[in-house]
Amino acid sequence: MMNFDVLVNNIQETHATLQQSAIKAINKHLTIRNWLIGFYIVEFEQNGEDRAKYGEKLLDDLAYKLDIKGLGARNLKLFRQFYFLYPSIVQTASAQLKDINFRQNKRTISSTFDKLELKVDSGTSNTISESEKGVYTLSGEVLISKLSFSHLTLLLPIKEQVKRSFYEIQCIQGNWSVNELKRQIRTLYFERSGMSLNPEKLSLEVHENSDQIQIGDIIKSPFTFEFLGLRAKEVVYENDLEQALVDHLEEFLIELGHGFCFEAKQKRIIIGDEYFFIDLVFYHRILKCHVLIELKTNEVKHEHIGQLKTYINYFKKEIMLPGDNPPVGILLVTDQNKALVEYAVADSDIPLFVSKYVIELPSKEQLEIFIKNELRHF
Repeated sequence: MMNFDVLVNNIQETHATLQQSAIKAINKHLTIRNWLIGFYIVEFEQNGEDRAKYGEKLLDDLAYKLDIKGLGARNLKLFRQFYFLYPSIVQTASAQLKDINFRQNKRTISSTFDKLELKVDSGTSNTISESEKGVYTLSGEVLISKLSFSHLTLLLPIKEQVKRSFYEIQCIQGNWSVNELKRQIRTLYFERSGMSLNPEKLSLEVHENSDQIQIGDIIKSPFTFEFLGLRAKEVVYENDLEQALVDHLEEFLIELGHGFCFEAKQKRIIIGDEYFFIDLVFYHRILKCHVLIELKTNEVKHEHIGQLKTYINYFKKEIMLPGDNPPVGILLVTDQNKALVEYAVADSDIPLFVSKYVIELPSKEQLEIFIKNELRHF
């Protein structure tokens, strides 16, 4: 007879297992969709009847006509690159089309399937195979089942196949998070491994200290929530406390009556090829500038100020209009029961900030009291 603890354990295990399975399925469908979009674009560029009519404007015109969130010209270009660099995904994409009952355009899908079948090489179904250049590559099925599409986008700029394969394998072996993969690429782990007298020891050290991916990180990817039609605020918060603080801070600043005009929550910006989210963005009608607010519910780090300054410089270059004053940032940090407030500006704007901005912005004391009160209520 089942006791209560067994009942609890069965439900917990069933929930965790099926939740992970569902999230992995979402990532798989997202990755295949993006690969197929790249395939469609390349097919049109090579064989489209009216391809010359669009030429270099193809992706811009296509993004405008599609009008689907997440399918802008930048991402369409990314998907085309993804198709070129990962031809091994053709088998998985072809098999996926067999299993999906498309509601419309069955003739078009059937034609797509036939073209994909012609590209499938029956000798590339192994988990790992050796290319003509002697580089070991993972099968498409392994890639899309073990790596999120966000992982794969970090690998696309790597032109050398051996280097890209190295990071694929290391990332899968170490179960790296997206940020960990980014860090290892930036710190030249591939090059360091080649130069090391003891690469096995280096690998062991890297994996012991690496940040591992959590299953929820896949859902929090911008690609995933756009694919699912979710809003940014529904997926990006780390915890309930962070969401509550941001929601109440918006009300608090507007109620101060110092000219804060709400503009955006979880404002998404793209710097280079990376997505970033700013917790709150206001336009201050008295100061005539944007006020960017970042909230951190963990210990303050030097990189937090650096990140906020990056946002400020982005707004200064890309968003600021003639007649606007330079943007200013406010970093709010809560670490257990401590509250910390820091203002950030572009370095050249510090004299202006001191003389003018501080008069109209809430004081550090006001904001620290707000954080402490929220923590107490929470």
